[in-house]
Amino acid sequence: MQTAIRFDPERLPPRTRALREEVREFLREEAAAGTFDPARAYKARGFDRGFSHRVAEKGWIGLTWPKKYGGQERSFLDRYVVSEEFTAACAPVGCHFVADRQSGPVIIRYAREEVKEEVLPKIIAGDACFCIGMSEPGSGSDLFAAATKAERVEGGFRVNGTKIWTSNAHRADYMIALFRTSAPTRENRRHGLTQFLVDMKTPGIKCSPIRNMAGGSEFNEVHFTDMFVPETMVLGEVDDAWKQATAELAYERSGPERFLDTYFVLTAMMKVLGENPDPRTAESLGRLVAQLHTMRRMSVSVAGMLEQGKEPVLEASIVKDLGTVWEQALPGRARDIAAFHDGSAPLGANAPSFEDVLDYATLVAPKLTIQGGTTEILRGIIARGLGLR
Repeated sequence: MQTAIRFDPERLPPRTRALREEVREFLREEAAAGTFDPARAYKARGFDRGFSHRVAEKGWIGLTWPKKYGGQERSFLDRYVVSEEFTAACAPVGCHFVADRQSGPVIIRYAREEVKEEVLPKIIAGDACFCIGMSEPGSGSDLFAAATKAERVEGGFRVNGTKIWTSNAHRADYMIALFRTSAPTRENRRHGLTQFLVDMKTPGIKCSPIRNMAGGSEFNEVHFTDMFVPETMVLGEVDDAWKQATAELAYERSGPERFLDTYFVLTAMMKVLGENPDPRTAESLGRLVAQLHTMRRMSVSVAGMLEQGKEPVLEASIVKDLGTVWEQALPGRARDIAAFHDGSAPLGANAPSFEDVLDYATLVAPKLTIQGGTTEILRGIIARGLGLR
């Protein structure tokens, strides 16, 4: 069935300007205190529970959530500004980011009340790190091919199988996981999937880090061997989680982190080019900035839809596809644009060189079109929404 694509012209309201300045001042104070080094933070992509606790003290985790659980009931556009500033600065938000972005909203919508009352305040306090268990070996981002099995037993479910590309699973306190509770039917291959909230301290879970080319190991393969999940940890309806999982992806795929992951390359290139680049170089730089501005406007539009209670799955998929392809290509484009400039000199006091920045970005870029859903899966969603398949 064909779906209309809408990107309404949403603009950030004036109230967000004061919030943006507040966030920037907070980041300046954190940098001055040595929490992170702005010049090298792009490489660290930090995981700092202390930082998350201080963000929580500001009230910036669970910003849009109900006050009864400790949230602020503020706008998605307010949350967008906080996320944008943290992402652009490469702030060490790894502990709370996934929980704040998507896991909390899933729990609010689908968990039992006693689970909400127990878990949501932990997230808001910066005390709960979440990971997402969706992709599996052999099926990747094809969620409907998930084979990790949750078999009903007395009091809950026994789980066996494997998830892969699970970011921060080795550090996480909880996982929101998609398990197969029944076989798919011939008429509906989406049938038989159920979402669960998994306590990562449960016996029967083993995390195996996957090292990437840049030396990081935030990805994991997670093995479940007779792991027990209580009935109370089921999220939503048994066998009917595909709607929940796809709705969740609207949160995961539409934010500024989907086009700002290599933003540090753009800022480094501007330092190398200087204040007065030649006309041809200035034109190339202008094209990149114009593309970035366009993606940002689209992303803000999706935030506005979420604010209105909509589920812009198609639009979020477009933002993620365009954004990650752009940020993945940025290191190569920057290398070409700055080819005749000296990239070996440091970009500032105690700062790396432009060559160092490019080398790191080139190594991490391949993963960007995988995390959050592969390009192929996203384009399948878009094609289906347009009635092309």
